[in-house]
Amino acid sequence: MEVSPSGGPGLKRSLSVWAAVGLSVALMAPSMAANINPQGSASYAGRAVPLTFLIAAVGVLLVAYSFVRLCQYFHHAGSVYAFVGATLGPRTGVVAGWGLLGTYTFYAVVTSAAAGIFGTAFLQEVKIWPHPPSWAPFVLLAVALVLALLLGVMPARRGTHVLLTVEGTTVALILVVTVVVLVRLLAGNAPGNEHFTWSVFTVAPGTGTNDLFLGVVFGFLSFAGFEAAATLGEEANRPTRDIPRAILGTAVFGGLYFVIVTAVEMMAFGATPAGVKAFIGSSSLLGDLGTSYVGSWVGDVITLGTTISAFGCCLACVVGAARLLYALSRDTAGPRGLGQSSSRWGTPVWATLVIVAMAAVITGIEAGVAAHADAFNSFLWSGTIGTLILLVVYVLATAGCIMLVFVRRKLPVPMWQVIVPIASLVVLGYTLYRNVIPYPTGTPAWFPVVSGIWLVVAVVAVLFAPGTARKLGAALAAREGIVAPGEEDPAPPLTAARDEMT
Repeated sequence: MEVSPSGGPGLKRSLSVWAAVGLSVALMAPSMAANINPQGSASYAGRAVPLTFLIAAVGVLLVAYSFVRLCQYFHHAGSVYAFVGATLGPRTGVVAGWGLLGTYTFYAVVTSAAAGIFGTAFLQEVKIWPHPPSWAPFVLLAVALVLALLLGVMPARRGTHVLLTVEGTTVALILVVTVVVLVRLLAGNAPGNEHFTWSVFTVAPGTGTNDLFLGVVFGFLSFAGFEAAATLGEEANRPTRDIPRAILGTAVFGGLYFVIVTAVEMMAFGATPAGVKAFIGSSSLLGDLGTSYVGSWVGDVITLGTTISAFGCCLACVVGAARLLYALSRDTAGPRGLGQSSSRWGTPVWATLVIVAMAAVITGIEAGVAAHADAFNSFLWSGTIGTLILLVVYVLATAGCIMLVFVRRKLPVPMWQVIVPIASLVVLGYTLYRNVIPYPTGTPAWFPVVSGIWLVVAVVAVLFAPGTARKLGAALAAREGIVAPGEEDPAPPLTAARDEMT
């Protein structure tokens, strides 16, 4: 059992680099994302879906640079709360931590809804539940949240092994289908006389640059969660080495995977206007391709695999959010209540329970009070809200990286590399801009409002509770060996970071 600096039981340091990879990959959910998000890109960018994902992949790699550098210096369960708090000040750190907590909580709704949607479709396809009612996905959504709670309070080593196994199996199935489809496209014997073409990486006439970058937004959404391994900084055996490797490896894998899979998907449906229309209207992109290009049974297998992927992502969201809530509570009120870990399992049990309860409340509001949403609307609405918050968090983390590495010079990094986080800020800023300008109408008009309210809650809290902000700063100083910007650093952990990097 680890002991926290505050004297209470802490999180157990027992996780390998693969456990960190498992959490990041599961939260990114590449199999689920490849089955849904490309349709959003196609609605704006048309046949250029793979190009939008390529641009998004470049942007994510730029953001990953900042997380890698921050994780080489810090290892804290609060992720961006600690990173930003230690570099830009504890008040800003609370805003960042609260923001990422909100993103993961809304994503728990997104992924549990996806598990309900795909799970219902699978039960219908195999005739177990041949005529499910409209509320059926919500039943499976509730089951997903309960299972996420049970697995989330177990030692993270077991949970992350489950995440990596189920997601790896699902991705393997998708890659097999992708290879089969690509071979048939190259051989010229694909259904509908579709063929291999590089035109999917070009913008069709009539599609403007603004439309292209609106499509990039959906590519960016697909990578969300690649940084989740940062929340395991207090549980990894060699955090300043393993966590950066997990984050960078997940980002690189995601870039290659999404670009290749979306290119094959679009070619298989056809790069013509009719093909794009069929692409957007598909109920399961990879399931339909599996049925058309391989066999009817493949669609059922992929639908089941996507259901498992969605649940694995839900579990990862709950795990990440619970550790953020645990860290914020521990540094505010000490090792009690939400800031207390289980003496038996070494996990934040009460924080996990609260996160699952919050996800259930959000689902209830969306399904009943707000606009009688169905499960797909819960998926879409919570995903948009969570991503708007996430973009702001990424901006703060990137600014914190610039402060730590290039202003305060805490890592031996060449000065010219400052261009990487600056480029990241440009990409993030434009992506955020395209999400709110032109301002959406109808139900989507509430998405920026809800996202803003979530962040404003943290801003108001730190402005009107200066004593709590000072307490958080002291906790970060004690735990990370540094203080807020502009003050003297008592004992920066640079030596330990260098030792682990070498």
